[in-house]
This record gives sequence, C-alpha cells and structure tokens, in this order.
Amino acid sequence: MSLLETIPSIFLENGLEIKLKEIHSAPLISSWIWYRVGSRDEIPGKHGISHWVEHMQFKGTEKTSSDDMEKSVARTGGVWNAFTYLDWTTYFETMPADKIDLGLELEADRMVNTTYDEKEVESERTVVISERQGRENSPGFWLSEALHNAAFRIHPYNHVIIGDQVDLETIQKNDLNRHYKTYYTPNNAVIAIAGDFDKDQMLKRITDLYQDIPSGDDPPRVNRPENPQRGEHKLTVEGPGETVLGDVAYHTPSASEPDFFPLLILDSILSGPQGLNMFGGGGISNKTSRLYKKMVEDMEVVVDIHGGLPATIDPYLYTINFILHPDSTTEDALKILDDEIQRLQDTPPPVDELKRAVKQTQALFAYGGESITNQAFWMGFSEMFASYNWVTSYLDNIAIVTPDDVQRVAQQYLQPKNRIVGIYHPHKKGNNNQ
Repeated sequence: MSLLETIPSIFLENGLEIKLKEIHSAPLISSWIWYRVGSRDEIPGKHGISHWVEHMQFKGTEKTSSDDMEKSVARTGGVWNAFTYLDWTTYFETMPADKIDLGLELEADRMVNTTYDEKEVESERTVVISERQGRENSPGFWLSEALHNAAFRIHPYNHVIIGDQVDLETIQKNDLNRHYKTYYTPNNAVIAIAGDFDKDQMLKRITDLYQDIPSGDDPPRVNRPENPQRGEHKLTVEGPGETVLGDVAYHTPSASEPDFFPLLILDSILSGPQGLNMFGGGGISNKTSRLYKKMVEDMEVVVDIHGGLPATIDPYLYTINFILHPDSTTEDALKILDDEIQRLQDTPPPVDELKRAVKQTQALFAYGGESITNQAFWMGFSEMFASYNWVTSYLDNIAIVTPDDVQRVAQQYLQPKNRIVGIYHPHKKGNNNQ
C-alpha cells in the first residue's frame, strides 16, 4: 500500500481518531500516537512545558515503572521514541508484529496514568535545563532563537521548543500535571498504525484499550495571529567560536495553503530539495541548486548553504542558512543571495530546471514512504496541520507547479520587507562577554 492510497479516519465515541494501514511486506508494526499540543500552545512563564511533559511520559505510570517500560520494549527488539514540535507532540513504537500489544498497552496507560512524582520532576528539571545549556554550545541555536524572537512578536512561534531558561527554572509539578491533563485526552489525539496486522482485529484492540477513557474539554488554544511585517529586520548575535553564520528567514504561508507547494519547488531550485519525513531517505544532494553552485562552488563566499520550509498549522518561515567562508564577508554573501533571488523574481525558471526540482522533491517524498515507520508517521503527521488528503494529493500538487508559479511566489514572499536577516559573529579578541 502506498502513501497515495486514501486512509479513512475512524473515531471512537470519546473523540479518539484512528488511522490504520495494513502493510504485509515485513513482520513489523509501527504505532504512533499524536497529541495536538506543542510549543505554540504555551503561554509566557510556561515556555518549554510541552517538551518537559514529553520527558515525564517516560518516568513511569501507576502501573509500570520507567525501568520496566524501557526494558520491556528493548527485550522485544523494538524501538520507541518521542518528539515535541511547534504544533504537536508524538510517541511511537516500531516492534515485531507479534509484540506490538506491549506498545499499545503502554500508550493507553500513559495517556491517563503518568505519575508526577516530585523527585522525578526535579530530576527532569535538571535534564531539560542541561539539554538547553547543551544547545547553547551551538552558535546556531543562539542565532535561531534570536531570529524567532524577531520574526514573531505576537504569535507563540516566537520561542524555541526547548523553552526559556527562566521558565524551566520556575515551572512546577502542578503546572506539568495540569498541562498533561488538559492536552493528553482522546479527543485531542490521533493514533496512526501501519504494518503487518488485520485491520478489524487491530481496531478491536484499540477500542478495548481506549473506549473507556473519558474525553476532555476542548483544549485552550493561543490564538494570536502575527501582524504583517512592515520592514526588514536585521539582527546580530555575538558569542564564542570561529565561524560566522547567517540565517535569512521569510514569512511564508501554512502548509495547508496552496502556495506552500510552489514554495517547496522554489526551495528546491534555490537551495536544494528537502524531505518532510522524519526519518530521512533519498540522500539527494543540494549541489545542483542555484545558491550552492553560485555561493559555494563559483564565488566561494560560503562553505555550505541550506534551506528549509517546515509544514506548520499557522504561517511560519522559509529559512536559508549559510556558513560564511573565512575569506568572505556577510555583505558579499547577502549581495549574491539577493541577486539570485532577484533573478528568480525577474525570470521564471527554465522548464528543464523546474522538472528537475519537481522530480527531486517527488523522489524525496517517495523515499520517505518506503519504511513501515514512515508510513505510519505520515498518517499522523499530516493530521496535525491538515489531513491525510494533504499526503495523497502531495505528488499532484507538486506536479502542477509551473515556472510562473515559482516566479510569483518568489515575488510575493521573498521581499526584503518580509524577511529577517540574522548574523552570528564570533567574539572579537579580547571581548569574551556572553
């Protein structure tokens, strides 16, 4: 079964959404549970709480200790993990087909029975603060955080997912438990399962595990749309290191908007194709992209350059990141970047270049659907910002992009007044202030 086959949603009376896909190519099953909660649902004083709650889901329930959870999955030869993002939090287990009931029971248990022991909360406070401090060792983290603060003055996309240091120091057990009880409810969740099973039997098992869990109230949402940017923002971050970095970010529409697809092709032409699937696949180089050829190979002003356009619920950012060549200047790099963008705004890309970009983007999508784990991932992931129809129509929406579409979105979105330019400079000698 391919990614393009329609997978209808099944709903339990408590609002739990279920998507099931039989794949009998290997004796494996990948089970994901997605909660519609991420950093966009956080308020000042609680930034980082969604990620912290994710950590607490591995600390045990009234029924199973954290050690028992870990050992029980490991003994089967399976893998499990979790991720928190802007719009969602997800947990998954990929296991031998005859062992998956362990993962199903585990997730049903920790939807309602996770314990918030005071000692565990304080222990995990140290972990998440250390995680943030570890990221602070990367200049790219400081630059990205500053850029998001500048890009979003109103919308909660303005803070990084790991959270703010001051909030991580002050969030309490009751805050975490309240967040968990508010968002970890059947009516705020999607279960997506792919693999070697019988659909009717799997549905019965999911129903038995979840049907008696009561639905919760509709979770609160932070509804603070960002105002249009009124001019270019420029910022500089200084810190330790030897390398100058650049992030250039443009406000772009959400993944459910039609212009998202021409922007994906624009990105493929400018900075190289990207895959949206979580576990890689494809390995397609960005060396055929305009910016790589011009800025890395021809002019040697940067040593590397990449772009990214995430799929989000609300309008977000298309970001181009580069590492400056030691013998160049940021002015040189930005001038060439602007020239290449202007060239795309002035003249639609040639048909053969467009076709290559489309094929590369389609290939990454296809590679991303080869594994059972990614098949299950796509079913739940797409429901977080659109629906599975977004996946089934993905190739068609990419295929209909025209050169004029690419030129139009370049003209509309890649304007200086619509962007934030962030530069990271290493401290000058003799100036080591943090």
